[in-house]
Amino acid sequence: MKRICVFCGASTGFDPRHAQAARTLGGTLAERRLGLVYGGGHVGLMGILADAVLAAGGEAVGVIPEVLMEREVGHHGLTELHVVGSMHERKARMAELSDGFIALPGGIGTLEEFFEVWTWAQLGLHRKPVGLLNVAGYFDHLIAFLDHTVAQGFLQDRHRALVLEDRDPAALLDRFERYQAPAVAKWLDRQST
Repeated sequence: MKRICVFCGASTGFDPRHAQAARTLGGTLAERRLGLVYGGGHVGLMGILADAVLAAGGEAVGVIPEVLMEREVGHHGLTELHVVGSMHERKARMAELSDGFIALPGGIGTLEEFFEVWTWAQLGLHRKPVGLLNVAGYFDHLIAFLDHTVAQGFLQDRHRALVLEDRDPAALLDRFERYQAPAVAKWLDRQST
């Protein structure tokens, strides 16, 4: 692995542990010589994360759509900043540049990005690890819901198992380094469709 994509909030949220987790993850990435790929902003957890990587001497690569650059939320101190035409191009470029994906706390954009790369893994479009950094229990309800989707027959155990979870950035990255993508071809039961 050379670079990890991190999805996270453009705000810091109310719990100061979220910002601390972004700082810790940024420092840990730099310490392990793993580059950061992220949404390119200088605000919220995004900015805290990128600044932590840079302060520790690491590589921070941002990918931001033109519309957000025009709103002056782009980070101008990054190792690289890719300005793209759309949110779709942003996600594709981030995925192309990355060897794994982590979600820190964030809102609907963070969740949408996370679910898309997980779906791509489920469909076999990539074999990269996907994980949740469950800071202060932020994702507890989401994790319970994912387990509920399995119990209700809408998600297979093997696809649920694609999502790695941990509360500690170093432990999650350790799991990423050991990750072996399973064969998880998506299939539909044609009799139930």
